[in-house]
Amino acid sequence: MSLRLYDTASRKLEPVTSTNGTTTMYCCGPTVYRDAHVGNLRTFLLSDLVRRVLTVNGVNVKLIQNITDVGHMSEDIENEDKMLAQAKAESIDPFTVARKYEAGFHTDLARLNIEKADAYPRASESIELMLAMIEELISKEFAYVGEDGTVYFSAQAFPSYGAISGNRLDALKPGHRYEYSEDGAKRFHADWALWKNAGGRKEMIWDSPWGPGFPGWHIECSAMSLHFLNSHINLHVGGIDLRFPHHENERAQSNAITGNESVDLWLHGEHLLFEGRKMSKSAGNVVLLKDVIERGFDPLAVRLCILENRYRSQMDLTWASIEAADSTLKRWRKKIKTWGTQIPVKDAEFLEILDNDLDTPKAIQYLRTLEKNENINNRAAHFLFADQILGLDLAREEVISALTLEQEDILKLRQIARNEKRWADSDELRVKLEQSGLEIMDGPDGQTWNWR
Repeated sequence: MSLRLYDTASRKLEPVTSTNGTTTMYCCGPTVYRDAHVGNLRTFLLSDLVRRVLTVNGVNVKLIQNITDVGHMSEDIENEDKMLAQAKAESIDPFTVARKYEAGFHTDLARLNIEKADAYPRASESIELMLAMIEELISKEFAYVGEDGTVYFSAQAFPSYGAISGNRLDALKPGHRYEYSEDGAKRFHADWALWKNAGGRKEMIWDSPWGPGFPGWHIECSAMSLHFLNSHINLHVGGIDLRFPHHENERAQSNAITGNESVDLWLHGEHLLFEGRKMSKSAGNVVLLKDVIERGFDPLAVRLCILENRYRSQMDLTWASIEAADSTLKRWRKKIKTWGTQIPVKDAEFLEILDNDLDTPKAIQYLRTLEKNENINNRAAHFLFADQILGLDLAREEVISALTLEQEDILKLRQIARNEKRWADSDELRVKLEQSGLEIMDGPDGQTWNWR
């Protein structure tokens, strides 16, 4: 296998493996109680990028991405499920909330040119899988029923706990932030809920051998990944915030079932900041893909911005960087048309860059250098090959919108002002044109314009 990636568990580059000729991939999907912001989408783009590189290398890939539509407890919503809290806020049924934001998620994936996974199993439709796994964990003495009727995984029953995050059980202190609080029913403070007793909860509950309740967060991914990928995952992808406790707990559950390492390589993408700060509602800087579109930018400009940063590095997205990326996409598409459409030609040097732990910044710089090298005759073919991986839709022909009558009049007035050397008037008219969405360029042959 040519592609090597950084494995969070081994803390070194490892080759991506395959099973019976297919690389199985699992990517933790969204909890569909709100729109995914651009930081969330960075993780899903990482998964898409890996699959594209493997495919170009001739590897068959099977990708599963779950949809968490059951919700789970969270430190920022005390004692209330995220799905139920949003349903209450919107005064609609929680499953209506789930379907609404799930549809929005798929729309955003399409806008970012992220190819569809082979399946998107929903947690709400996989309850039987989870119950069967929990029963097996209890029978193998990895889990127990607490006095509160909740089923817990016994962290101490799994000796290698902490292999992904480096956290040791004897170093974890009581009171560490978890997704569920209990009243002394756990045998050990680091144990976590597999099935939660419904208590006073009336919505989004299911029957189980232990009474009405709902699944814990971590059991969802173990049940779905093992079921849909035949009990072994070659590559597991997620954001760095999931490394602990989610992936640590998931590994314990899955390995306890299979009796071996269920995942060959754990791949994590780093956080995305926006204009120097972590995105949050309180900071007022949450950016959705629709916000980018409303500003007149191609959503693929966000994809290019993300690709210009290494997936393992924290990145800082800004409106200025999105605007610059948007201009780059327009320029590349025009040049490819000028160079002449050609059949993509395999570029071994470009592929080698990406096979080395997805060095996308170096790959983008490679294209920028290629763009300027007029001695290469088949630049379009190289760019189109690269685009099979980068997914920037570079073969797209830009649609040029017609000027409005007002824009035409202002352009004429500005040209007159320039001819008469009334530079202040010319500058004032330029500002008006730019505010209307045009980019103005002055040259020896007069003024020219593009849509921004």
